[in-house]
Amino acid sequence: MPKFQDQNVIEIGRGGSLLRVAPQAGGRLLSWHRHGESIIHWPDSADWSQPALVRGGNPLLFPFIARHRVDGVIGRWRDAQGVVREVPLHGFARDLPFEAQVDAAGDAVRMTLTDSDATRAGYPFSFRFEAAYRLIDESTLDVELTTTNTARKGAVPLPSPLPYYAGHHFYFALPHAQRGAASLTLPRNVYRHQLADGMTTAPTPGATRYRFDDPQIVDRFHCLDGEPERTVRIEMPTLKRAIDIDLRRPGSTPWYTVTSWTLAADSDFYCIEPWLGLPDAIHSGLGLRWLAPGQRETATLRIVVSDLA
Repeated sequence: MPKFQDQNVIEIGRGGSLLRVAPQAGGRLLSWHRHGESIIHWPDSADWSQPALVRGGNPLLFPFIARHRVDGVIGRWRDAQGVVREVPLHGFARDLPFEAQVDAAGDAVRMTLTDSDATRAGYPFSFRFEAAYRLIDESTLDVELTTTNTARKGAVPLPSPLPYYAGHHFYFALPHAQRGAASLTLPRNVYRHQLADGMTTAPTPGATRYRFDDPQIVDRFHCLDGEPERTVRIEMPTLKRAIDIDLRRPGSTPWYTVTSWTLAADSDFYCIEPWLGLPDAIHSGLGLRWLAPGQRETATLRIVVSDLA
């Protein structure tokens, strides 16, 4: 396997595009370069002792997203029977190794995580969670998340439905000094925030265009309202680059929200995160999804990079 920052990685290429992926580190897409330019940010110096905490790439969020609270205690969730269990920030998938299979053409990879002793204490369900990346051409990347309830129908005792809401955490490269010239365009939406007590604010009509230096969009959930057009567009004129994220792919489970977030005013990235549900959805129901035994769902999106004049 190729080495990157002294780690074994998988490299996927097509034309002038190169993806680096680390299945052993939470199935992490580390970076995407197109003609040598960074599309997906990864830091030059990363702490590989805790890869889930590195600010870069695309951490996979599963089975739940962001922070959960029970009686004010962070990192817990309560099931329908009232049992309280622990759940890490953004779920456990980003901390666990995935199995990987590279397409024979070398332009796609599929990674798989299944339930184990490490997952069942906090999430007592049988599952298969898959993430797939495929370069359609040097400017187009298709991404799939597939979740399957692998409990057997008719088993004794009866297997239960599986609750989940998965998502992405794309770190798009954007020099912080250029945020004021860059813009985010969204479909029609209402926005929400998560409050300090874990509750989610009521929906408020949102704008469809923002500048990336607008502090209001940090940690904002732009909830999509179901209109036919579901393309998110990032324009970076100083980099002469645009990125379109197509969230209405044929047969896809509908994306519930797109979250915008960055760490600090001097961070050279901005995260645009398509999610299937909102934080704490297991308690609020906002985007909570259920899979019956044997059922599977796939959420797909397409990222297209283009050059601006």
